[in-house]
Amino acid sequence: MKNAVSFGSVALCLALSLAGCREETAAVPSGPTAVGDCGAAQLQGLVGQPKTVLEKMRFSQRVRVIAPNSQVTMDYAPARLNIEWGRAQTIERVFCG
Repeated sequence: MKNAVSFGSVALCLALSLAGCREETAAVPSGPTAVGDCGAAQLQGLVGQPKTVLEKMRFSQRVRVIAPNSQVTMDYAPARLNIEWGRAQTIERVFCG
C-alpha cells in the first residue's frame, strides 16, 4: 500500500498543528463598563431607592435583578443591565454585564 498513511504520521501532524494553539480568555471588566453599553450610567439614581421602584419600570434591554446571596452566572454580557439590591431592600448597585 503505497498511498497508505500511518497512524503515527497522522498523530504527529495533528500534534504539530495544535502545538501553536492556545486558549485566549477575554478580560472581564471588574468595575463599571463604558457609558452606553447597557444604560447603567443613566440609572445610577436608582441606588439607594427601595427595590419596589423596579415594579413600575419598563426596560428595553435584558435586565438581571440580583437579590442578596443569590447565585448568578459569571458570563459577561455588555448589553445586560444588572440591578443588585441588598438586605435592607434597597438598590445597592446598577451596572452592565
